[in-house]
Amino acid sequence: MSTPIRLGTRASLLATTQSRWVGDRLARALDREVALVEISTHGDRDPQPLAQLGGTGVFVSALREALLDGRIDVAVHSLKDLPTAPSPGVAIAAVPAREDPRDVVVARDGLTLGELPVGSRVGTGSPRRAAQLHALGLGLEITGIRGNVDTRISKVREGTYDAVVLARAGLARLGRLDEATEILDPLQMLPAPGQGALAVETREGDDLAGDVAILDDARSRAAVTAERAVLATLEGGCAAPIGALAEVVEGEEGEELWVRATALSPDGALAVRMSATGDPADAAGVGHRLAEQMLAEGAGHLTENQPPTPHEQPVTDCERQDA
Repeated sequence: MSTPIRLGTRASLLATTQSRWVGDRLARALDREVALVEISTHGDRDPQPLAQLGGTGVFVSALREALLDGRIDVAVHSLKDLPTAPSPGVAIAAVPAREDPRDVVVARDGLTLGELPVGSRVGTGSPRRAAQLHALGLGLEITGIRGNVDTRISKVREGTYDAVVLARAGLARLGRLDEATEILDPLQMLPAPGQGALAVETREGDDLAGDVAILDDARSRAAVTAERAVLATLEGGCAAPIGALAEVVEGEEGEELWVRATALSPDGALAVRMSATGDPADAAGVGHRLAEQMLAEGAGHLTENQPPTPHEQPVTDCERQDA
């Protein structure tokens, strides 16, 4: 009898829920037992704002260390947590079918953003969301917040906030989607690169990587590859909040990749928003070229003369999926 596959996960409710989802599918596909191994990460232990912790990677490095030193065989991450730079010795063996990547509002009294009175307190820990909320010009007070889904929603129920903005995928995976009072159109709020997707990592060259690849969804991988290429390119010359969304659609001559991206000043007053299309097989190239065009249009200068806010993050959205 083969030994169980040890699947590493963060210990939060959302992380273990999505890891069980991956584990169940791996177990069925490979006819092997999968055992979850909870790993504590720096981002989970420290309550400081994510920017002060170092941003991207604070929820990832402990899992990768456990993978490389052999304590686990597979690691599951919310893909938007992953730094864009490659990690030596680690490979993304699968990007399973993606959940809806859009953001949602959970507001008091069933309200939408447009129905909230001027001055209403809206909580988000994401500079990307904060900038796009400011850009809507609704006169809302945007306030920083951290914590898991339950913590954030409870702040609305208690009256501390009038609303919070969260990832739809997190609510869906927890079976709490009915608590959303509005799903935000990407025209209002472009999601974080990789939002709604999972990354299943193995050790590079491990035989298990080929088995795990059975979970890979080609369209989801192409979309997030393009989004992460946008982010990686902009990180080199842009400290602004960044949103990106890619989709693979049926075109006249086969599948086409559509990518939309935006970079904003922290106060939402300035923005560079562009789109591109291309071949899904060249997803990274499409995303890179789009970001280069954005930099040429001034995306790299959006934060000049902008004083940083207490909740501003220096490069990327780097917000957990369980937000």
